Amino acid sequence: MIALIGAAIAPGIALLSYFYLRDTLEPEPISMVIREFIFGVLLAFPIMVIQYIIQTEWGLTNEYSHAIINSAMIEEFFKWLVVFLTAYKHVEFDEPYDGIVYSVAISLGFATLENFFYLILNGEETALWRALLPVSSHALFGVWMGYYFGLGKFTDKPNRKQWKLVAAFVIPFVFHCLYNLTFTVMKDEWWLVIVPFMIFLWYHGLKKVQLAHDYGSKKADTRPH
Repeated sequence: MIALIGAAIAPGIALLSYFYLRDTLEPEPISMVIREFIFGVLLAFPIMVIQYIIQTEWGLTNEYSHAIINSAMIEEFFKWLVVFLTAYKHVEFDEPYDGIVYSVAISLGFATLENFFYLILNGEETALWRALLPVSSHALFGVWMGYYFGLGKFTDKPNRKQWKLVAAFVIPFVFHCLYNLTFTVMKDEWWLVIVPFMIFLWYHGLKKVQLAHDYGSKKADTRPH
């Protein structure tokens, strides 16, 4: 059991540490990051209840509705909501990259508990696959979400703020849909699509990390000293 717990939580902790340590401008209080990670863990429980209700009460049980509504939409919306309610308006959210840190923390908290349940049901032999795909994909969805949260909070054009907040949900949702539908449509040949898709997410996700840093640096340079 100890080995299984380690295999379940290690990918999430490693990825969160990586994105946290990329914050070279003004690192967030570790207590805040841990808090958001815990919020992500706790978020898994109401999401599972809602997903169960959608399947049993609403009758949305086919694989396409599960991929789009029951998984991508529900999970990304509630992650977005928790970031907005607990981090977006917090005083510690004081530079654009902070959106990425907090969104990734919540996403990985959720993914870590999900990973734990999956490994209990399917065994430790699936741990590497889970780390490379589901856990890291949640982290990358969090990067895109956090990037647009950062733009929304610090944009110099107030009329664009709402659009950035909408993008913080819509873009991760679309990517999550594409991720899920790859396994639904491609069946045994899913790897032909998912490998280049994950490379795309990593490449452009890391570019978003750099852009958020650059944007934050410009903001810091304009502050009065």
